[in-house]
Amino acid sequence: MAIDRAELERLLGESTRSLAWHGNRPPDVLLGELPADIAPDRYGDGGVLDELQSYVAELLGKPAAVFFVSGTMAQQIALRIHADRAARRTVAFHPTCHIDLHEGRAFERLHGLVGRPVGDPFQLLGLEDLEMVAEPIAALVLELPQREIGGRLPDWDDLVTQTEWARARGAAVHLDGARLWQCSHAYQRPLDEIAGLFDSVYVSFYKDLGAFSGSALAGAEDFIAEAKEWRLRHGGTLFAMWPYAASALACLQVRLPRMKAYRDHAIAIANALRESDRVQVVPDPPHTSMFHLHLQVPAEDFESNVLEIAREEGLWTWQSTFPSINPDWQVVELSVGDATLEFEPAEVRRVIERLIAV
Repeated sequence: MAIDRAELERLLGESTRSLAWHGNRPPDVLLGELPADIAPDRYGDGGVLDELQSYVAELLGKPAAVFFVSGTMAQQIALRIHADRAARRTVAFHPTCHIDLHEGRAFERLHGLVGRPVGDPFQLLGLEDLEMVAEPIAALVLELPQREIGGRLPDWDDLVTQTEWARARGAAVHLDGARLWQCSHAYQRPLDEIAGLFDSVYVSFYKDLGAFSGSALAGAEDFIAEAKEWRLRHGGTLFAMWPYAASALACLQVRLPRMKAYRDHAIAIANALRESDRVQVVPDPPHTSMFHLHLQVPAEDFESNVLEIAREEGLWTWQSTFPSINPDWQVVELSVGDATLEFEPAEVRRVIERLIAV
């Protein structure tokens, strides 16, 4: 029997608790998080936008940063600049790269770039994979952590070696740091040391932090000046971007100090789930505050259980699952945030056991 999507949406809106992320925060709650004394920008200049950009540049140890309403726009522009400067059109990335999977091949259609997937889609990128690339590349894109394979991180030494490989071949190194905020405690290194390995760094303000929307691109001053010109060409220099910037700055200041607590809680939850032979934690233990759960339950039973828990407990779990080659196993992502911290690991295990009931 097909799941009632209309009821699913209604229950999502009515839920009082959420297992993942920062929960279901309606517009009045989001607006209530903004400070009262916001100084507006005009077409990307001044006010809270300048404050946010300076703060991000300082956090990442880069000379400059620029705000974008969309991470898709930010990353394509970064790669376009690197390609133009190198007079090369090929960019290399892991097969699960967001730029390749989720952006309608815009890097190719809009910017004339050529994508070169490298490595195994189910494994972290390795130096041995890169060494199989013979053609000159303009840029190497690395994602930290790698969301599609469970939020995994390469070992620090491997990361350093991969960035050195690219630079030795005259290529720039770009960081897809949509969830970079999670990585500092995993590596036991400050954000600016991680970002220091890269020529350009993209970060998101909603994925970990829960801001309205938006992102930033950080790098050298001349690089960011050029990125601002491309932002205008993309229609991304809006008349007023201060609501996004104010939300981003507020969420950065509140939630960045909580990243260690999120990661610690993710590891505690993984420990609580480990004994179940119908639940697999990927990776185990989690590298960051985000990980995947592989649940042995048919899709129809899983969806019915989601609805039942939402009806009976006002608890929201998952609206959808990741693709799985085995119909008897469902893959979901648990991104630990403020809402998750309200659950003891034992209660998370209870909820998961209800979800896999057949």
